[in-house]
Amino acid sequence: MPKQTDILRLPAEKLYQAEIEALIAEDKDEKPTGWQMSPRSVLKFIIGGKAGKKDIVPKYVGHDRLVEVAIATLLTDRCLLLIGEPGTAKSWLSENLSAAVCNDSNMVIQGTAGTSEEHIRYSWNYALLLADGPSEKALVKSPIYRGMEDGKVARFEEITRCPSEVQDALISIISEKNIAIPELGGELSAKRGFSIIATANTRDRGVNDMSAALKRRFNIVILPAPADLKTEAGIVMKRVSEISQSYKLKAQLPTEEAVIKIVTIFRELRGGATLDGKQKLKPPSGVISTAEAISLLTNSMALAASFGIGEITDEDIAAGLQGAVVKDESKDQAAWKEYLENVVKKRGSEWRGLYNACRELNG
Repeated sequence: MPKQTDILRLPAEKLYQAEIEALIAEDKDEKPTGWQMSPRSVLKFIIGGKAGKKDIVPKYVGHDRLVEVAIATLLTDRCLLLIGEPGTAKSWLSENLSAAVCNDSNMVIQGTAGTSEEHIRYSWNYALLLADGPSEKALVKSPIYRGMEDGKVARFEEITRCPSEVQDALISIISEKNIAIPELGGELSAKRGFSIIATANTRDRGVNDMSAALKRRFNIVILPAPADLKTEAGIVMKRVSEISQSYKLKAQLPTEEAVIKIVTIFRELRGGATLDGKQKLKPPSGVISTAEAISLLTNSMALAASFGIGEITDEDIAAGLQGAVVKDESKDQAAWKEYLENVVKKRGSEWRGLYNACRELNG
């Protein structure tokens, strides 16, 4: 087994293990069946605070009431559906809720066009099936199956990426809280503590609508995009700092000025207008999300560390900026050039270095 320090990405329950232990140690409230801490402690784990002398860092920056609704949903017979644009921290919130509730965020189904009902229910080890016939040993349990068996929270990422008929395999599971296994002549009934947290994007291509019957079985929490420039910049800086520590990037963190510039560009292109509202813009075809800004600046740090001077320059940012904006060459290139010439170029000396670096890459 690799050492924890050698693992590229730790699950939330490992990354924040000390915080979870501190919260459990001070928790005096009643814990729901199957939960390792009370709902109030789960809330503190997500929004931040103190547990004894231990600082609990915020995992989600947004409306606390939305987090309270999400946690309360997991106490009921309804499952939780987190909806929002890309970059609104749906997956991050889902992972950390699972880590706080049951100390296991790894029971995950990743929704894709190739996800089948077998991924949701169970499948078979066909070598054992052919050799010995249907048996418990030959059964391959899905993450949802294991969540039901252990009384834990299972996660379903990007549920709307799956075909609608595959999504609907969840209807009986959520309603009846069991999975029939006709091959073995029995069924699996969910233990107390079982629930599902699903996430769904609202703007990406390739999304399949959820049926009304399935939606009724979820409590839906809509996560909004960051409300203002300052909030989004703070989220970006926080996540870039965490990711750079995890990847051990040997470069200085981006300056506040660099973060503000990137977030400004993304918010303006996303909104189709400059922040002051004076100039309309042609938005690109793709979604320019907060997650894209985090990825861009993390990559800029890697460039600066490996091939630069150890601190992010305009050239490092420009190298990834065009790729973040231009997803469709035929549609987005013109919009990006227009934005550079009509907005960035006219913003004065503070923006001149970034403009020149971007223009040079554009040829």
